[in-house]
Amino acid sequence: MTSKEVPLEYGKFYHIYNRGNNGCNLFHENENYEHFLYLFDIHIAKIADTFAWVLMKNHFHFLVRIKTTEELNLQGFQNLEGLKGTNRNFANQRFANLFNAYTKAINKRYYRTGSLFEHPFKRIPVTSNDQLKYLIYYIHHNPIHHGFCNHFLEYPWSSYLTMLSPKQTKLKRDEVLKWFHDKAYFKEYHSKEQIEKFNELQINSIYDI
Repeated sequence: MTSKEVPLEYGKFYHIYNRGNNGCNLFHENENYEHFLYLFDIHIAKIADTFAWVLMKNHFHFLVRIKTTEELNLQGFQNLEGLKGTNRNFANQRFANLFNAYTKAINKRYYRTGSLFEHPFKRIPVTSNDQLKYLIYYIHHNPIHHGFCNHFLEYPWSSYLTMLSPKQTKLKRDEVLKWFHDKAYFKEYHSKEQIEKFNELQINSIYDI
């Protein structure tokens, strides 16, 4: 079993990311981005907390924490018995359901057939507070890195704008801002090129899109 196939475990943070099959575009117009987020809310919000996200034309990134069995039972999932056996694949299946639902919608909308996403989707456990903070930056910086914009505020399909907004959200905004102490340092951290942190955490060796 490769690291990309490791089951998602309850109560742990993960960087979830993937791209279109053979590099194909996942999103063609605004309604595609909106529909993916709608399906994400249906399939994932009940089983995971989301801390950051970005949708690019041919790939995406999410920072999530899979909820504990106690939290999941409160959400109405009654058949969880801990972390043993097939129960460890519970969250994996929810993500697979998301990708399958979106693939069906895109295939129908654009008269295409076959798979849309690479398999399996990629997941990397987050093991430190520094990695959590850097991942927030890395995810929000993705549109700049790929040349879609010059500033975080210019790209509409990421959680950066939600972090600065006063509007109610399911995103774990308050927790994220606490990691950065406050909104001012959150913005300052994002305004700097985090090259040293990139090299220290060896991000280039584990995140490839």
